[in-house]
Amino acid sequence: MLRKLNLLFLPVILILAGCMPAKSSTPTAVPSPSATRDSSINLTDGMGRPISLAAPAKSVVSLAPANTEILYAVGAGGQVVGRDSFSDYPPAAKAVQDIGGSMGKYTTEAIVALHPDLVLAGGINPPELVASLEQLGLKVFFLANPTTLEGMYTNLETVAQLTGHTAETVTLIDSLKSRVAALEAKIAPLNSAPTVYYELDATDPTKPYTGGPGSFVDMLIKRAGGVNAGDKLQGEWAQISFEDLLVLNPGVIILGDSAYGETPEKVAARTGWSTLAAVKNHQIFPFDDNLVSRPGPRWVDGLEALAKLIHPGMFK
Repeated sequence: MLRKLNLLFLPVILILAGCMPAKSSTPTAVPSPSATRDSSINLTDGMGRPISLAAPAKSVVSLAPANTEILYAVGAGGQVVGRDSFSDYPPAAKAVQDIGGSMGKYTTEAIVALHPDLVLAGGINPPELVASLEQLGLKVFFLANPTTLEGMYTNLETVAQLTGHTAETVTLIDSLKSRVAALEAKIAPLNSAPTVYYELDATDPTKPYTGGPGSFVDMLIKRAGGVNAGDKLQGEWAQISFEDLLVLNPGVIILGDSAYGETPEKVAARTGWSTLAAVKNHQIFPFDDNLVSRPGPRWVDGLEALAKLIHPGMFK
């Protein structure tokens, strides 16, 4: 496929998971009414399956970068005994045993050898993987991708329950909600919303990839007070023609593919792109796509960063 598209697919991770919320009729994990008064835990996971633990998990294997970030954020980092190859945040996670995950292939022997109390699967993991791990006698909880910030808070609560960190997670969520509320209060009085083109892959600059309707990109740009240039396209990870970009004439260009070598200078040098308002006004910005593509607490960091690029005058 495309040169950088192959690189982005490597994180089956980042785009299928990352940038695009899994469309499923299964609910985000919610507490079961059958929860007992002792230390046992009874929840329904994102595949609609009842999952029970006799006590909070003391050893956890994470199969997705977003899950790893959530585990550390809620205070369960010390309980993580295995993580997928792409889990690189926080830095402490890189010291945990790597159990694979490149191109969706995990080392099941290594996972079993860790004797985890819980394997935490995520939106990038197919049901077949969950089933195969369960057949090996492992307890697997599927944490579905959220489609909103509020759904992300629910995922934090769920992982906190599974690992025994409910109290500190209440404080974490309150802090995240406070930051979002403060940002939204700044944006609320604005009368206009700039059109924002978020680039995922421009190997072919005549038909670059961007976040379509329902994607993480789409949701966060809108929450940050912008209009997503890709919100009328088909699919959550979609190609937009340069002709359509010319019509939309975005005022801001954000390079989610900057990790793959794209720069404002390269964008400005593309044939025809110098006519775009964002290029004329030097509103082209490299961006850490992990803040968008990983559905965890750093979404709030990503939201704040996007808002500052879209509405710089509001944050001086």
